Formats: sequence, structure tokens, C-alpha cells
Amino acid sequence: MASVSFKNIQKTYGGKVKVIHGIGFDIQDGEFVVLVGPSGCGKSTLLRMLAGLEDITGGEILIDGKVVNDLESKDRDIAMVFQSYALYPHMTVRENMAFSLRLRKADATLTAQRVDNAARILNLGPLLDRFPKELSGGQRQRVAMGRAIVRDPKVFLFDEPLSNLDAKLRVAMRAEIKALHQRLKTTTVYVTHDQIEAMTMADRIVVMHEGIIEQIGTPLELFDHPGNLFVAQFIGSPAMNVLPGTLRRGADGGVHVEAEGAAWPVNPLSTAKDGLSVHYGIRPGDLSLAAAGIAATVVVVEPTGAETELLLQVGAAQLTLVMHGRTDVKPGQAVHLAIDAAKAHVFDGASGLRLA
Repeated sequence: MASVSFKNIQKTYGGKVKVIHGIGFDIQDGEFVVLVGPSGCGKSTLLRMLAGLEDITGGEILIDGKVVNDLESKDRDIAMVFQSYALYPHMTVRENMAFSLRLRKADATLTAQRVDNAARILNLGPLLDRFPKELSGGQRQRVAMGRAIVRDPKVFLFDEPLSNLDAKLRVAMRAEIKALHQRLKTTTVYVTHDQIEAMTMADRIVVMHEGIIEQIGTPLELFDHPGNLFVAQFIGSPAMNVLPGTLRRGADGGVHVEAEGAAWPVNPLSTAKDGLSVHYGIRPGDLSLAAAGIAATVVVVEPTGAETELLLQVGAAQLTLVMHGRTDVKPGQAVHLAIDAAKAHVFDGASGLRLA
């Protein structure tokens, strides 16, 4: 196991196109860190620089306190699991998993022990003599993980390993990868654009956007206290409802946001001035139907069994409400919304930063 440090990392293509803008953060020994962000944000490029597959334009990457900028990928003691599985089609599962150790001319007995151990961890024992074409997508991904495990690396790297799997299998594989980390306790860096994967798997999440870090924190820290509007709308599914509005302070010191012809409650804000342009955010699960409150009209009702999702019209804006259980409301019906002020989020209209 090892710690990983990024110090002022920069990446430029062709001397003109800058895709990483001075990123720096530390990953602790044994930590599971997820890099998440939209396509093109630089997360896979950062991972590939850590792996030694991309040159570093500026800054330093350290593994276990040692600068690895100029080390070949094979000398960094890392193992990478790719989106495409990258299995050799002419080799059996056993041969695929043992290949990296064979290249290193490792002892045959040690190689067999490591392959058998990885196969036991990943329930691949009955598949060891099959070829990749005889495996399902999930089985191939487990083989790719097994090939990484047998190397016993200091750091595991995962580059969107589940994006080729169907939804049900992705959920199962998420649990397998998390359980694997809990068992091996190897430092892991995982890249995904799927914030549900990030929320369910990570010890800490690094949210990236356009080559910079927007926020770093535990999943619940990012969900409950997003530092800016981008993080607020990116983390959480369904996405946070956001309304542009104006902050108002009453004579009694109370604070609310005027938006779409309604007064939206918020907790007291120490620094915000009356009349400030803001964005008001409320998560779909923090809205509820009530006998009185903010007037809305039901547009769509989407029952999913345990939960019901409502699309609501408030003024010119559409909001999403998620409720547990089922409801009798119908499209076109007038309803009222209740909001807990403690669950509301307010962001500066100009900078997008969270107001304290």
C-alpha cells in the first residue's frame, strides 16, 4: 500500500490546449478515492499521468513519497483496470491473470498461488480454463480485476471499469469492488462520470470540472454541503432543483429568497445582503406535499414502487420532488409544497459559491 500526492499537476497538449490546470491533493495510504466529473473534465488524463501512460507537463506526482514523473509505468508498482477489459483473447483466464507475473519471470509456484488466491476472492475458480469469448461482460471485468490483484501493487487504478455493463450488473460490480477494497485495503484511485458510483464507493470524492478541482470531501459532505453550484447540481440523483432569485431580509431578521413569485425559506445567512442575486437550491427528497405552502401544479407522476417522483410546475420553473411510497395526485392537480429551511442551499448569483 502507498500514499499518492499530486502537486500542481498541469497537462497541455501541443503546447496550446491546457486540460489540467495546476491540480494538487493527497490520497492517504489505503484510501479509496473517486475522481468524478463530466466528460472532458480531465479525470482520465490525471489517472493516466499517475499510471505513467501520459507525460506530465508540469508539477510532480509522488507514490509513497517518491517522485515518479520520469519512472516508466512498469516501475511504478501500480495496476490498472481499463474500461475495455483488455484481455488477451488467445489466453485462458488463468493465463491472462498470470501474464504480468510471467513477464517478470516470477516463480511459477508463487504465480500459481497468487492466481488461485485472486480467483478465490473473485469467485473465478470454475472459469480459470475458459477463454474470454466464453465469458459474460461481468466475468471479463472480474478477470481484469484479478489480473490486477495478482500483481499485489501499491496502488489500484480503475478507469471507468463498469461503463460497458448493464445497469443491474453495474450495481453488483460496485459492491464487489468496494468489498474487494475493504478486504485488500490497497490504495485505490477510481475514475467515473457516474456520480452514483462515486457516492456509493468512495471514502472521498474529488469533483473535477474543466481541468480544475471544484471540491474534495466525503460523499455525504458533498451531498449535504456542496461548496458551489456546480457540485450541488452534479452530486445527487435526481439533480438538485435550482431557482434563480433574490435574497430578502425581513424587519424581524428573517431571511427568504424570492423566486418564481414565491417566498422560499432559508436558514439565517450571516454575510448575504438584502437584494443579492442568488440561486436557491433544494434537493428533490427535501420537498414534500403539504396542505399549505408554495403553490405548484403536478406535471408528471412517475411511480417506481418504493418511491414516487413528481415533476412540478412553479411559475416558469419545473421542480422534481421524490417521495417515499405512493400518492394519489394526478397530472394537472394543484398542490402545495413544504420546505425545511435547514435543507435549503443558497449560492451567490455571480460566483456560484455557497453562502454561509
